[in-house]
Amino acid sequence: MSPTDASADAVSAASTDIGTGACPDAGEDSAARGIGRSTDNEDTLDLRLPDELVALFKEGRSGADAATADAAVGHGRWSWSDSTAQRALRTPGGDDLLDGLADWGPIATPAGVFQLVPVRVERDLALVCRWMNDPAVAAFWELAGPQNVTEDHLRPQLAGDGRSVPCLGVLEGTPMSYWEIYRADLDPLARHCPVRPHDTGIHLLIGAVTDRGRGLGSTLLRAVADLVLDKRPACARVIAEPDLRNIPSVTAFLSAGFRFSAEVDLPAKRAALMIRDRSLRDLL
Repeated sequence: MSPTDASADAVSAASTDIGTGACPDAGEDSAARGIGRSTDNEDTLDLRLPDELVALFKEGRSGADAATADAAVGHGRWSWSDSTAQRALRTPGGDDLLDGLADWGPIATPAGVFQLVPVRVERDLALVCRWMNDPAVAAFWELAGPQNVTEDHLRPQLAGDGRSVPCLGVLEGTPMSYWEIYRADLDPLARHCPVRPHDTGIHLLIGAVTDRGRGLGSTLLRAVADLVLDKRPACARVIAEPDLRNIPSVTAFLSAGFRFSAEVDLPAKRAALMIRDRSLRDLL
């Protein structure tokens, strides 16, 4: 399934990845090796855009990839005002499968102002690759290695139909986490557990060691889950599937307002299906 979960709230170095399972290598069948990836291979629903729309969509994205990377501002603080990159994530008709995630904008959290920023390979690859090579992250995501390993994981999502969007989590102007927001109902996950139309999944890893083990993961999980519910009116549930053995990860989701729903057997793990319900968001 998607990379094996570890809580960002755990004190141990292994607590880096939240809501993910062992990540498949590029080109392999995600139903057999991974979930939470953009693939047209035997997905639960095969929603394919017409060829002409795909061509226009790719043309728009190539223009964004050619743009100059955002300039750094201050000590690791970046500017994220690239409207070209945001437009590249939308189809020519103005719709996408995640309701304009690129335009969701910043939100206030107890930890500071936070924003999901869709990944741009030419700008973000080195940073994401460095995080993937942290031993604590690599143990769960299985993407350690040179930059092409990380790139092979990112590009299928960026070149897909938008059912999975890789993002940087930017806190107070500093990129500090990697997220994948995906349509669980269009993902191979739907073969293994009951999902509903527009259910939205979350994968997360915290990049910096100093940001782990202090409750930041739970804070951001709650904020992002609520952001999904605010920005996706058709979505009634945000879900995750941490490894059942990873108690700190499950605890982090519980602290973020998710509820334990069921134990689920996935190809790479036995998972705890965690759900944040729209109907319960004010109670949990």
